[in-house]
Amino acid sequence: MKKYGSFFRIRFINGLQYRMAALSGIATQFIWGIMEVLLFRAFYQASPDSFPMTFQALSSYIWLQQAFLALYLIWFWESQLFDSITNGDVAYELCRPIRLYNMWFVRGMAVRLSKATLRSFPVLFFAWLLPSPYGLTLPDNWYTWFFTLLAMTLAFLLVVAFGMIVYMSVFYTISSQGVKLLASSVSEFLGGAVIPLPFLPDKIREVVNLLPFASAQNVPFRIFGGDLVGKEMYQSLLMQCFWLTVFLLIGRAMEQRALKRVVIQGG
Repeated sequence: MKKYGSFFRIRFINGLQYRMAALSGIATQFIWGIMEVLLFRAFYQASPDSFPMTFQALSSYIWLQQAFLALYLIWFWESQLFDSITNGDVAYELCRPIRLYNMWFVRGMAVRLSKATLRSFPVLFFAWLLPSPYGLTLPDNWYTWFFTLLAMTLAFLLVVAFGMIVYMSVFYTISSQGVKLLASSVSEFLGGAVIPLPFLPDKIREVVNLLPFASAQNVPFRIFGGDLVGKEMYQSLLMQCFWLTVFLLIGRAMEQRALKRVVIQGG
């Protein structure tokens, strides 16, 4: 475990060096958040009683989504990992006395956390300063904070585990472009990144809630805003644990099978 901790620290510190990219990202995400909040506000004013979430809960959802964009959106891929598989550089990784899946999993955690660390706090602070109901409203009880942090941790590990499945799938393909495009498009819509899942039609939402993508950002952000409570919240947390376990098992099985068949060109 010590070697993985050292690798995590190296990748995390390396990610903190890109401060100018983080500044541009902060500006982009804050402006995008303002536009999205105002867009939904127009719809709410036109028909205030026909929406499944309160506007305050929706505003908190949007700001959390923007603040933790790097943490939960699938399309934050590491092109270097895809390239290492397709051009054969993965052979150098296999020479190291550590398991490939574990090293890449730790790397994915470190890269996402470093990006989120630089970007999240400024966005959250500015959103908290905005007047109600346009800004971020903090929960007024400790158990909401606790379950939000628990759900955020599970969702984060779930996203990294799904990313590992995508990386491992490239061992079986010629190009990574199709896999990346499909995974990004499907997960973004079904995970509530385009619109929050409560806005979907009832029958469609019931099916989507059973899928793994609904266990990512959808759960912690709705718990924080008070839209997901009680029995439904506990069921969502159990679904997060279930899908995290499934993704971990699938990813490890894909790694073992791929490494038995991998052929490095010219070696």
